[in-house]
Amino acid sequence: MTENGEECSLNRPSEAPGKGDYGNDESRTPKNPLADVKSTKKNNDAGQADREIPVYLPCPPSLPKLSKFGTNVSTEETVRTRRLRSSQESLSDRAETGSSTDSLKEDRISPRNEQDSNMRPLSAFTTGSPVFQDRKSMLLEHERRPHSQQSVPEDHWGRSSKVRLSPVQPTGPLPTLDKNFASATLRAANRIDRDCLDYGMLVKEKDGGRLHRNLSDSRLLENIGSDSASVNSMKSVYSVLSPIRPQDVRNRSFLEGSMLGSGALLGAEELDRHFPDRRVGVYVVTWNMQGEKFLPANLNDLLLPTDSEFAQDFYVIGVQEGCPDRREWETCLQETLGPHYVMLYAAAHGVLYLTVFIRRDLMWFCSEVEHATVTTRIISQIKTKGAVGVTFTFFGTSFLFITSHFTSGDSKVYERILDYNKIIEALALPKGLPDTNPYRSSPSDVTTRFDQVFWFGDFNFRLSKDRADVETIMKRTVGGDMSPLLEHDQLSKQMKDASIFKGFQEPPVHFFPTYKFDIGCDNYDSTSKQRTPSYTDRVLFRSRQTNDIRVLKYNSCSSIKTSDHRPVICIFQVKLRPGRDNIPLCGGLFDRSLYLEGIKRRMTARELKRKEAISSQSSSTICTIS
Repeated sequence: MTENGEECSLNRPSEAPGKGDYGNDESRTPKNPLADVKSTKKNNDAGQADREIPVYLPCPPSLPKLSKFGTNVSTEETVRTRRLRSSQESLSDRAETGSSTDSLKEDRISPRNEQDSNMRPLSAFTTGSPVFQDRKSMLLEHERRPHSQQSVPEDHWGRSSKVRLSPVQPTGPLPTLDKNFASATLRAANRIDRDCLDYGMLVKEKDGGRLHRNLSDSRLLENIGSDSASVNSMKSVYSVLSPIRPQDVRNRSFLEGSMLGSGALLGAEELDRHFPDRRVGVYVVTWNMQGEKFLPANLNDLLLPTDSEFAQDFYVIGVQEGCPDRREWETCLQETLGPHYVMLYAAAHGVLYLTVFIRRDLMWFCSEVEHATVTTRIISQIKTKGAVGVTFTFFGTSFLFITSHFTSGDSKVYERILDYNKIIEALALPKGLPDTNPYRSSPSDVTTRFDQVFWFGDFNFRLSKDRADVETIMKRTVGGDMSPLLEHDQLSKQMKDASIFKGFQEPPVHFFPTYKFDIGCDNYDSTSKQRTPSYTDRVLFRSRQTNDIRVLKYNSCSSIKTSDHRPVICIFQVKLRPGRDNIPLCGGLFDRSLYLEGIKRRMTARELKRKEAISSQSSSTICTIS
């Protein structure tokens, strides 16, 4: 060793390579260019050094010349100069299998550094500049340190700070991968219910089930793989909606063609994509409000009962003797149903109100809505008794909803039959919508011109029995069997005689009479008139095809007590059929101002509840015993 230890450190023989050390085997990194310089140094009293000029043999550059745009090298040369360790070497290397502190392993080969060393001028190695002296002293200190404290020398020469994580082996078995995980990004963005999955049918296709999709969906899903790369690529280009190809846009729509034609908005493929079982949910409500000015504080029990698992697709509410402020009533309905529903149409005849709400994402398959009214009073200006009808076509199925208020009185059965006959003859519907089956229609009966008909309201039919006898029968009723009461029901008797509501059916009745109550309580009429409890509020239905309508629920809402009538609700599942694109569509039109007002009230009510909850928590006190 010389006086300053420099020559000894540069020209010492190579030691046996240790684990993770710089040995002379093939696995070590290229030698430091400082070690290739053989020079001697002799100090004299004047402080000047006589150095031997090293002789360099010319050799071609190991890497291509630098580009004028930067110092980056080609990927091929980078890979060529990098030697990957085998699995056995990685396991034997302490740095590769060490603790968490050694998990960040840096690359020891830097093509840029090697290139810089080959292009470095000779004066950088032969001159005794202070910079060179500092670098040599730093290298000596690095070699004297233990291996655990040594750092990679290339870090001092401007090497990039890119790190590489050491491989981590799983500690246990990996979880099974769902075969349908890629299809999750293809679901509709505005989906509401969990049972309405637009693109969740790939598993059915693999299991042999029938799969219906439109052209763009089928071509997309056939070409897409089940890897995450293709899913991420599609998300970045097409969002979560299925892309539309130019050739699909060029295809002609089958406006007057077959219902099975591909690309038809109301055709079979689109119907099966949204309704695989081809059934739609319809929620019907009828209620005589008795003209009360004050509405119930909460309509959740009326429209969203807790015993129903899912909300329905259509909500049709018919009101007799409605509140004076009709707009306020419609706003309360919108506030209760929330942002998932919009008011498709609203019609009125005096104090008869009929309102139709539809799920927001189903509006595009609905036709324009038409309505008509009929008065059953002798004086037509008095609009307290009569009917309101609303009709539209959904896909290829036509619907008719009628709410009516018949003549009151215990013994006026014949007058009520006359009201019915006048309504079916005078209700002028449809007006512009095409009849889906004109061969089965009758000009004298409006209910024969539609596929599915729902008639509900205050029919005012009574129980032909004394009140005392009716109350006795009600006390003996067990398990919701109301057949002893219905034996005295005027409407049931007239329907059996086919004198009214021909072709209509009523779901089984398992609730007590809905008329007449004292307001605010569950007691029947306690006034001097002592009216007999009766089933005045009813829901009936009729279909062109047998078993097209399935009843899920038929009951009264006993929690709303602001009127002398109890509301009656009925939930249906209705069969749908594909249609042709030859009907005038509603085009997504709805009452936007009502929608915004209802949502605003909904948010305000939620904020008030939150403030009340916070105030109740802050006002609570804790008693302590000292």
